[in-house]
Amino acid sequence: MPLSATKAPKIGVIVVAYNAASTLASVLDRIPDSMRPRITEVIVADDSSSDATYLVGLGYKQQCPDLPLTVIRNDRNLGYGGNQKAAYRMAMEHGLDIVVLLHGDGQYAPEYLPDMVAPLERGECDAVFGSRMLVPGAARRGGMPLYKYVGNKILTRVENAMLGTELSEFHSGYRAYSVRALAELDLSSTSDGFDFDTEIIILLHDRRMRITEIPVPTYYGDEICYVNGIAYARDILADVLRYRMSKVGPSAGGAHQPAAIGEVQHEYTLKHSPSSSHGRILSWLASRSPRRVLDIGCSSGLLAQQMELLGHEVTGVDVAAFPDAPSRMHRFIQADLDDGLPAEVGEEFDVVVAGDVIEHVRDPELVLSQVRDLLAEGGLALVSIPSFSHWYPRLRVALGRFDYDDQGILDRGHVRFFTRRSFERMVRQSGLRVNRVEAIGIPVERLTNSTSSALSWIARFDRAAATVYPSLFAYQYLFELEREPQPVVRTMTPRGRKDRETAGERVNEPQAAAVL
Repeated sequence: MPLSATKAPKIGVIVVAYNAASTLASVLDRIPDSMRPRITEVIVADDSSSDATYLVGLGYKQQCPDLPLTVIRNDRNLGYGGNQKAAYRMAMEHGLDIVVLLHGDGQYAPEYLPDMVAPLERGECDAVFGSRMLVPGAARRGGMPLYKYVGNKILTRVENAMLGTELSEFHSGYRAYSVRALAELDLSSTSDGFDFDTEIIILLHDRRMRITEIPVPTYYGDEICYVNGIAYARDILADVLRYRMSKVGPSAGGAHQPAAIGEVQHEYTLKHSPSSSHGRILSWLASRSPRRVLDIGCSSGLLAQQMELLGHEVTGVDVAAFPDAPSRMHRFIQADLDDGLPAEVGEEFDVVVAGDVIEHVRDPELVLSQVRDLLAEGGLALVSIPSFSHWYPRLRVALGRFDYDDQGILDRGHVRFFTRRSFERMVRQSGLRVNRVEAIGIPVERLTNSTSSALSWIARFDRAAATVYPSLFAYQYLFELEREPQPVVRTMTPRGRKDRETAGERVNEPQAAAVL
């Protein structure tokens, strides 16, 4: 619906400028006469230029009072993204409804301002992007260099595939936004660099906000380009990869554990792929006769429900009590695993499943020790964990961009990180031993919304790489654990006539002769 049915929206124009003294006045001159009375404010944001950009802006304000101009100069260079964020904050403070982003170098046509704001005025979208790629061949006819054209098309295609969007261009700097929509985005988490424009698309997409594209002409003059193409491509690809990796497992099996009972939790989805950790657990249980199963960190019970359908009797434990959980399993117990497994769980389980939950627990050693005590004779535990040695967290650390994601290996709910070696050491200390371990690759089917045939090949390559080089490519590990047999202690009676064997019994009497 339109922004306001009773009054015209307050429209602002933000001109980001850096060393644009020679072009700024002409950009302002080109704002259509028909558009000027509709503009509430034009904010010229000089990003601490080394030339006379700021003075040109002040001079234009004196000579052209018909344009409501506000000229600011940053005390220090904030960067392309940082300059935008400062200007958007000012737009919010000044009560504007719509803001249009122009560049002070004249690369984008001010003549199209009415077309840029029209969809927002009609309430059709939350953002409008001026695309140079909507009209075939227009970008090249407008002077876009071939290498930039090819790079733009390739990067846009990759970004669309990774994000599940269908934009014709990701790299136009001609944007118009609803200020209300901008206020809902966490701009503080975004880059100050040139990849800010890509990051704001990611934020809009993640919030399911509507983006409209309109065709705009391409212009390349003698302006100085301050963008390092290789660094820019690296940064934007890292941005979309980080976003996609934050939206896939392994955090899709158990609720975040360091949380108080009653706190709102995410309902984690079931990973259906046969090659996922859930798929491998279900495959293992499908070949077994009905067993008593304890599902630790069962979330809403989607995995437990599948185990019940295989004929197993499942008891689930989770910190959050989802309404559907009790109906999906034999028995549900609400408890915080940070306090350990509750006594009402019982004992003598044939199988204990801990799918993607150990990393959420502050004292996993305690939980694993309790798992050992709960296993019946011959019982097994199936435990999946994310691998911190995977190339993705390694890359994030190497680039100095380590931070937490919504999901995945760097899920913000993870309080412990493991490599295969560190987890196996903890297993031994908990009185368990590893029977078998499987390296599991990225759930590629959840990494992109693309349905191209290349996806299956990527998935195959990733699974093969995880098998051959697990320390780098294993996204998760699935462990099959059993109780560590206790040492057999042989004692002799004082007369030496009879032997007595005990398993796990500590013998302190002086007559104990040997520990085998």
